[in-house]
Amino acid sequence: MSGKVEISGELDMCCLAAWTAPGQVRSLIEYRLAAWGLGRLVDDAVLIAGELVANAVACTPEREIRVQFAREEAAVLLAVWDSSDAMPVVSPVKELTLDDIEPDARALDDGHDDGTGGWGLPIVQALSDECGVWRTEPLGKWVWTRLRAR
Repeated sequence: MSGKVEISGELDMCCLAAWTAPGQVRSLIEYRLAAWGLGRLVDDAVLIAGELVANAVACTPEREIRVQFAREEAAVLLAVWDSSDAMPVVSPVKELTLDDIEPDARALDDGHDDGTGGWGLPIVQALSDECGVWRTEPLGKWVWTRLRAR
């Protein structure tokens, strides 16, 4: 991990796209929100951060990703960069009932996909005041979200 990491200031860090990255970023964001007196944003912000960083890790495993988290006048801004040109795809949200849920004996196996993923971006959209994506040259993209400090 490299970059500017100060507990009371903005977060601007690069790290390896590994499955430990979402937890690291969630912790750093929680510390910053507490230092800024914005603890009421912690639950939403760390959930969003975990989703965006996990998506970046999935798109570019073992490559570098970048995370920026900044305080604005009336909001906080989180942006996650990865080197993949694949744009995020929001899966349609469908309502599940208990009848739709079945035990999966392989659920904890490495690499097992039970087909229930795809909820991350709808969650990000629901919790964010604004969110979006923009491409970077020569490759990659920033996925960003803004939460208002109400």
